[in-house]
Amino acid sequence: MLFNSFQFALFFSAIIAVHFLTPGRWRWLILLIGSYFFYACWRWEYLFLLLGVTVVHWFCARRIAAGGERWVQRLYLGAALAASLGTLFFFKYYNFAQESLSSVVQTLGGAPALPVLQIALPVGLSFYSFQALSYTLDVYFGKVEAENHFGRLALFVGFFPKLVSGPIDRAGNLLAQFQRQTRFDLDRLASGLQLILWGLFKKLVIADRLAIYVNEVFADPGAYSGPSLLLAAYFFTFQIYCDFSGYTDIAIGTARILGYDLLPNFRLPYFAASIADFWRRWHISLTSWFRDYLYIPLGGNRLETRWRWMVLILVVFVASGFWHGAAWTFLIWGALHGTFYLVEKLLHRPGQRLAAWLRLPAGIVKGLRIFITFHVVALAWVFFRAASVADAWTIIKGIFTRMGGPFYAGSSQLTTALSLCAIVFLLAVQVIQVKGWAPLYRYGEGRLWPLPVRWAAYAALIFGISILGVSSNQFIYFQF
Repeated sequence: MLFNSFQFALFFSAIIAVHFLTPGRWRWLILLIGSYFFYACWRWEYLFLLLGVTVVHWFCARRIAAGGERWVQRLYLGAALAASLGTLFFFKYYNFAQESLSSVVQTLGGAPALPVLQIALPVGLSFYSFQALSYTLDVYFGKVEAENHFGRLALFVGFFPKLVSGPIDRAGNLLAQFQRQTRFDLDRLASGLQLILWGLFKKLVIADRLAIYVNEVFADPGAYSGPSLLLAAYFFTFQIYCDFSGYTDIAIGTARILGYDLLPNFRLPYFAASIADFWRRWHISLTSWFRDYLYIPLGGNRLETRWRWMVLILVVFVASGFWHGAAWTFLIWGALHGTFYLVEKLLHRPGQRLAAWLRLPAGIVKGLRIFITFHVVALAWVFFRAASVADAWTIIKGIFTRMGGPFYAGSSQLTTALSLCAIVFLLAVQVIQVKGWAPLYRYGEGRLWPLPVRWAAYAALIFGISILGVSSNQFIYFQF
């Protein structure tokens, strides 16, 4: 059941009605049943996997909270880690490990070491596994108390708005909200619907339309000229943002209508002035997860030598890439971001001195930094999207060596032109957001514009979706 489907609209309407008509002490049950039904619409067998992950973390966190010897608490934490990471490895990384190991063994003249298994990746596994892990780790580190109510913990892990593609929320935020009463709020309804509408527009009108050109070029990159490859790289840069942030907007909007506030996941990432700034704006919940549960526990800024810190940075970024998928392209994508981050740190002070020597205005310097950051991010996205490392290299090499070839305007020149117009419109809206004139993500502040202007904007978005929207496609991050 996709967010961008009529079935979800019916499902969510029913959930709203039943949720607010049900007495407060039973609303958790309505949401839990609805969430499990939502997940079962993909493949009902994986409900047992979702339930199993929840049971393990509920039990282990309770045993950790019970106190006792620290080694016993570590034993239960280890069991929770093994359950989540072991499940992730089996479903998501087993085939990658099998192929990589078999390739090495065959190169050395041996036989394949592991059998080939036909394993379907459960949708949302990486997201709800990390969310459950964050809960148990927070209990272990004393940040939150263990939840005794199994139903509320199950709802925290499986809450349907964020179940499939995040945000990866924290117990201190979302679980605490399930313990209080909610009420129907017209301001929340209006704000949530605004976010849902904007998310659908980004997905259906921008992302899915950009995908038409991107899919054509990335399917056979050797057949296209440098300008065509460059346009495809730019298009994917905006496609993945509109696709993923569109999902997040819908998720935050649906939760807001029900009375709950999910953590933000995007803050205009393509306006970032550095790679570090980009990762404070892009997939914020995942970035903060790796920071809090990998980077800081392994030493973080406390490491004694600069070299150890640099290695740790690369480890964290490569782990982030590997989280996205079991392929060398994702590992290289993560390694590129780690390398860009380190180079940026090394060049920061020399860059400041150069700008001062040239007497460049602060606005010019910031504009140059945004321009450079955007393009190194776009370069890395090529590896993220390409079917193989060879394809990614073909695209990057082609951009710089085949600039004189014929330009491919797409199977439909009108579609390509509309895609360019959609990007311009997106950037115009984001400039308005930067100015603070359209505070979509803070409910209660969306009435800065007069009523006729607001309703004209809603009508334009609805018209755009109905006329220019492309047939529903699955969200990109569902595969992770």
